[in-house]
Parts: sequence; structure tokens; C-alpha cells
Amino acid sequence: MKLTLRVWRQQNPDSPGAMATYEVDGISQDMSFLEMLDTLNEELILGGDEPVAFDHDCREGICGACSLVINGDAHGPERTTTCQLHMRSFRDGDTIDVEPWRAAAFPVVKDLVVDRSAFDRVIQSGGYITAPTGAAPEAHATAVPKPVADTAFEHAECIGCGACVAACPNGSAMLFTAAKVVHLNSLPQGAPERESRVLEMVGQMDAEGFGGCTNTGACATACPKGIPLFSIAKMNQEFVRAARKRG
Repeated sequence: MKLTLRVWRQQNPDSPGAMATYEVDGISQDMSFLEMLDTLNEELILGGDEPVAFDHDCREGICGACSLVINGDAHGPERTTTCQLHMRSFRDGDTIDVEPWRAAAFPVVKDLVVDRSAFDRVIQSGGYITAPTGAAPEAHATAVPKPVADTAFEHAECIGCGACVAACPNGSAMLFTAAKVVHLNSLPQGAPERESRVLEMVGQMDAEGFGGCTNTGACATACPKGIPLFSIAKMNQEFVRAARKRG
């Protein structure tokens, strides 16, 4: 396959960025999107040019690092992570736009790399358990009904990639925060901090500069792990309940 790539290049957070056009040839349909970018970078290095900076880690679809906007879609045309997107999703001769996440809370570091540490601070604000347990408890010591466990596991699948923020027209992090809140608040081990957790995490989310949710549903559509939209409603219920108790 021969492709035309229009890639966002930005030297650092303070410099202006622009799209740069590159031609790549000999791309196999069996390559992943990141392998295709590796091929581009090899050609740039051989030509004496600076390679394109992009984030990646596991390349197995479980860490969320490979966050790119491809032809206007978070992670590209398939509902998967960028590292699991293969070039068979494109056609010979295609022009592909590759951009970083666009959100005020995710400032560009360089080229396609953005700073997503805002997510870390949201988790740190309320995502831990202080219940004293002593030594490691028996795995089945606390009975958890299967529907509750299923809900917790479903929301624990969130990998924090930020596709929900990138897809949202408002740059909202409601789906991400809801996934973390519902995951922890569903389980009995999360009960001691249930109310403080949702208040603190939502408060930190707002402080980071994420936009407000207007229920467009774009976040759930873009989520590679299928976190459901109703998670936001569940978190809102938790928030209202906790806010009323706090007064």
C-alpha cells in the first residue's frame, strides 16, 4: 500500500504546530497502525529528519498509551486501540490525518504526545481504599453478588486512554471518572470512602479543566473498552447522594 500521511508536528508545548505531509510506500495490510508509523520514522531517520514522536507501550490494547486521532476519530475507524488498529482498515492511496488528543486538559508535549497526568490526579484524589484489613484476606472472605462483581469488572476495563475526552465536543472526562467511581463504589471494599470518593474525584475532574457533559454519547462510542454511557448517570446519582449528606 502507498499512503499519504498528514501528521501533526509540534516541537514543544510553547511552539506552534502544523500538519506535515509524508508519503509512505510498501505498507502491508497486516501491519498495525503503530508499525506503519515506525516505518515512517525509519524513513525520516535515514533521510536525516527528526522522527515523529508518539506514545506507545504494551502494543496489546491494554495500557491506553497509543492515543491518536486518526481521520477525526479517536483511535481511528475501528472500535479498538490505535496499536490494535491494522492497515487493512485503509485502502491503497488513502490520505490519513494523524493528530494528538485535542483537549485543554491534555496539553501537547511534542508532536502526537500529550500530557494525560490530569487523569492520574483524578484517580489520586479519591481512588484508594483505607479500610484496615490486616494481612491479605481470603479471596472469598467478603461475598460479592455476581451482578455487583460484573458491574465492577465492566468498569474496571477502563484503560484511561482518554478517547472519551478526545471524542467529546466539550472535552469532558465524565465517562472516565464515572468508570473509576462506579468500579470502586460498587464493591463492599469501596464502601468506607464511597461518598468522599465521588465528591473528590468529580471536584478534581472539574479543577483539571475538563469540559462539561451534555450527553452527546460520543464518549461511549469512542471508548475502545465499551464503558457504557449509563455509567455517567450512576456516578451522578452517587454524587447527588453524597452532596446531600455533606450538606
